[in-house]
Order: sequence, then C-alpha cells, then structure tokens
Amino acid sequence: MLDPRKLHLLRELARRGTIAAVAEAVTFTPSAVSQQLSALEREAGVPLLERTGRTVTLTPAGHLLVEHAQAVLEELERASAALAVARGGPSGPLRIGAFPTAARVLLPPALAGLTGAHPALAPMVSEIDPADVSAALRAGELDVALVHEYDFVPPVTDASIETEPLFTEPMYLTSRPTVAEARADAWITGKPGTLCHTMAIRACQAAGFEPLVRHHIDDFDTVLAFAAAGQGVALVPHLAASDPPGGVRLTRLPLSRRTLAAFRRGNGEHPAIVAAVAAFRTAVSRLPL
Repeated sequence: MLDPRKLHLLRELARRGTIAAVAEAVTFTPSAVSQQLSALEREAGVPLLERTGRTVTLTPAGHLLVEHAQAVLEELERASAALAVARGGPSGPLRIGAFPTAARVLLPPALAGLTGAHPALAPMVSEIDPADVSAALRAGELDVALVHEYDFVPPVTDASIETEPLFTEPMYLTSRPTVAEARADAWITGKPGTLCHTMAIRACQAAGFEPLVRHHIDDFDTVLAFAAAGQGVALVPHLAASDPPGGVRLTRLPLSRRTLAAFRRGNGEHPAIVAAVAAFRTAVSRLPL
C-alpha cells in the first residue's frame, strides 16, 4: 500500500526540483525526505528517482506516480471535507492567506461576518504574496487564500489548487495619461518576484519600453506617498487608489486585477472553506467597486 504522506513528498519533489527545497517546505531534514522517498520506491517496487551526485530527477515511473498521486491526494481532501460536514458546522482553526490590500480592505469585514456566524471557527491570517500561495496550500500551511491575477501575468496557481473568482477591479497609473508616456520616468514597482512587479514590467514592455525602476515597494499606500512626492510613477489597483494623497493624479487604464479565493483541490466542500468563501463574497458586495 502506497503511503499518501510519501506521495505528497514525491509530488513536492516534482514541483520544487530538489530534496533540499522539499525538506524546507515540509520542515523535514533533507535526510528524512530522502529516507521517505526511498521507502516509497520500495513500496512501489520500481525506481522512482534517478540520482546523479547531488542531483535527483524523476524516472518515467516517478512521473507516472506523481500524476496518480495528485488524484489520490485530491480524493483524500474530498474525504476530509465530507467528514467535516458529517461532524457539523465550521469549527477549529482556519488558516487564511491574503495579499496586503485584501488583508487591509476585504478581510476585516469578512472576518467579522465569519466569526459572528460561526463562533466555533478560529481564523488565523498571514500576509503572503500570491506567487507563494500554491506551495503554502499544498504544504498545509494555509487552508484558503486570497490571490490576485493581473493582465500580462499568467495565473499563479497550479493543478493542485482550485480557485473561485470574487471580483475584478481596474488599474490606475499615477501622474501620466498612458503607460507609453511614462517611458522616461522613474518607476515604483513591487519587489522582484512579486506579481505586482511582473505586471508593471510587462505593462511597460507591452507599451514598447523597459522601465527604469528606482524604488521597489510592496505597500500601495507607500507607493502613492512616493508618487505624491514626485519619486516616480506607478500602477495601482482600484482598492489601493480609493483615497490617494493630495497631488496624485490617477488615470484609469484598460488593465485589471482579479481577486480569487484559492484552496486545495477537493477541499472546496469543507464547511470552513464554504463559510470563508461566503464571507468573502458578502464583504466584496459592500466594497466601493
């Protein structure tokens, strides 16, 4: 019988590429991960990994098992959700991830509604960039998360994650009427590796130039304060631009940001996830969009 916990490690190795990265993600030692994967090979009866020095790659049988592992782990999520339904209403800890704008604007009313309707539920919030959400959900560090997608940036979730769309908001440019007219300006973007940074770079590339990035700032309130001080131009979403500081001129662009709820595939019927998504939707209905 194949151990689902070992299948999870094999799936993570297929996604992360190294045993060290898997060990860091699941808070094991690399030696423990290697031992578990070796045990999985014995259970499978065929080589799953090919080791060359410190490099480990999956064999064809390993890749085949990863495909089945995803289906197995998804069914286990469904079973867990069904058992949670049988136990009754939402209760216990609920680990929620959110990007900063959502944490500031959307989550306070959503959490008030969620805990008011389900007092046995204990939500715990962590700020996280959407680019890191899939890994955190797969590792069990989060149960549900708010993520966003931008035009010019592909979705950040993978096949192990399900999403439900919540709302779409327009993007604005500070100080200039079009992105093309900001080609000679200094730019303020998110830190490299974040979706906000990628979106700004690709929006400029679509307008025919590489931006001169002077400041890397993730908090949009700070971005707008820098723009007001003449320190550069920036792209900001509607929720962050609803109350800009004096002196900041905002131009609405034909670009958008989409916010979605994300959770492990198969876990969407868990009562805590259902309750959280419903609370998100109620809070969204009251946003100034």
